[in-house]
Amino acid sequence: MWVDLAITFVKILFVLAITVGFFAPVLTWVERKQSAIMQDRIGANRADILGFTVLGLFHIIADALKMFTKEDFIPQGANKILHTIAPIIAVVPALLTFAVVPFGGQYTLFGKEVNLVISDLDVGLLFVFAIASLATYGYVIAGWSSNNNWSLLGSMRTASQMISYEVTMGLTIVGVLMVYGSMKLTTIGAIQEDFFRWGLFLQPLGFVMFLAASIAENKRIPFDNPEAESEIVAGYFTEYSGLKFGMFFMAEFIEMVTIGAIMTILFFGAWHIPFLPTATLLGWFDFFGTTGSNLIVMFIQVGVFFTKIIFFIWLQMTIRWTLPRFRYDQIMKLGWKILLPLSLANILITGIVILVLN
Repeated sequence: MWVDLAITFVKILFVLAITVGFFAPVLTWVERKQSAIMQDRIGANRADILGFTVLGLFHIIADALKMFTKEDFIPQGANKILHTIAPIIAVVPALLTFAVVPFGGQYTLFGKEVNLVISDLDVGLLFVFAIASLATYGYVIAGWSSNNNWSLLGSMRTASQMISYEVTMGLTIVGVLMVYGSMKLTTIGAIQEDFFRWGLFLQPLGFVMFLAASIAENKRIPFDNPEAESEIVAGYFTEYSGLKFGMFFMAEFIEMVTIGAIMTILFFGAWHIPFLPTATLLGWFDFFGTTGSNLIVMFIQVGVFFTKIIFFIWLQMTIRWTLPRFRYDQIMKLGWKILLPLSLANILITGIVILVLN
């Protein structure tokens, strides 16, 4: 019992260290640097320690210091309690979804089977959608409690956009569930050990639609109308500053990692290397013993999983700095008149193919 609790605790610490300790701060630098490279600029390079800039990485520390020391401003007439808890409601669901996301397979370590997932739920995929949708309340409450018309308009845009695209995102996943016959993320990941059973090949249309719907859910360009600076100042977080402002940004970057993780599990072979089964890898390191070989394979596959996540983060950043913002009517049209019918057609075609093959 105590061993199981210790293993679970280590998994939780690892996930928090990777998401909050690494990805969330580093992505603030990546976004600036990648946009600079695409626009033929130098990018963040001013913050230094003893004259060393280290490619601008010290801007991460400068940002953190500024957010911790900046005044926490609450506008007159705002609801102080709701204004304070809204950023927490926004960031917590982004972290909770990782509770069911496997970042590796199952390994035999010191005579014990270790599964690299915090909670291996049978309805893991349903849990992801249920928890992720709760973040909407944080954004809506933030806009309403700020006593600002622009913030309220941004929160209303957030609510309508997330409701619209959650329908499509849920339907695009139905095809994946039909193909793999499970909502358990560890099972879906394990099936994709065979390269030709990757979701990318079995559900190519679902892959494209899920990516589009996920970016819309995260309110990133070209779907950033809830924040549209040129129209409504900064949308729902116009009246936020300091650490609470930083929490909204952290939620957005963690959601990018979450999107990358779910895309990897459902469509990109999870932690598997193409044409290299786990059994083959274990055989290569068999002379290290059962525990030694399993440890090496575990580190390799965890590295592969996060490499794939980094690829999807790069893809989201590239889309963000390539496409212009859609008009709000275009966003609604894309969601209800294009992606929704396509997702229904995808379910129909998938069902027909499965029946024919069976």
